[in-house]
Amino acid sequence: MTEKIRLRLDVSYDGADFSGWAAQPGRRTVAGVLAEALNRVLGAPGADWPLGLTVAGRTDAGVHATGQVCHIDLPAERYEELAGSLLRRLNALMPPDARIKGVVPVPESFDARFSATFRRYEYRVCDDGWGPEPLRRYDTLAWLRPLDLDRLNAAAAGLLGEHDFAAFCKRKEHATTIRAIARLDWRREADRTLVATVQADAFCQAMVRSLVGAMLAVGEGRREPEWPARLLTLRERSSEVTVAPAHGLTLVAVGYPDEAEYAARAEATRRLRA
Repeated sequence: MTEKIRLRLDVSYDGADFSGWAAQPGRRTVAGVLAEALNRVLGAPGADWPLGLTVAGRTDAGVHATGQVCHIDLPAERYEELAGSLLRRLNALMPPDARIKGVVPVPESFDARFSATFRRYEYRVCDDGWGPEPLRRYDTLAWLRPLDLDRLNAAAAGLLGEHDFAAFCKRKEHATTIRAIARLDWRREADRTLVATVQADAFCQAMVRSLVGAMLAVGEGRREPEWPARLLTLRERSSEVTVAPAHGLTLVAVGYPDEAEYAARAEATRRLRA
């Protein structure tokens, strides 16, 4: 058998013109353009080389990333031929709205998805009335009504910890909606933009945007700060929650344990998700 090497790729992208991460027939996706660049640099995969990307988190259409991580297995001999120039060659073929920031060998026990200990997202909102700066229009939501920072943080506090977030998720068959949120808070930056930071072991589909949508309703005074936490008693998606638009959301970081713990973490995550 051909000896393989596993590579970790750190990727960033502007999600505005992508139909999400996952490859889809007839649609422009991040995985699609990345796989095309890999194929052109490394040669079309043969029967002994299935070109597959495993990603830390499948972002939806319109969602951005500055800290996405994926891995791929390649023939070791081919990697050794190109190791010194691989990153430069790949980026020469990538479109301007997607960049590969790093390509490094990792142990076979590393799994970009299951070895991860956390994902961290940020959601940007401008409530100044005239909207975000034009250069930030693709990653910042324009909110026409004033938002109260204290109310936003009060709503966020009630969502911390491990809960069943079914009210905020698109449920998938045979998949749990129990998640553990380790961080959820809002801040105002110097330009008056509001930024929500949310970190958890993992997220369900549309969960972060649903949480943001619920907190925005509190921030503008339509709901009380206790309302989002009360929804945690539900065991199905709440029709009262509005999903915030995709373009305000960015995946900013994915965390991993020490190298010796990759396999154990992956095994524990697989059991938990089952």
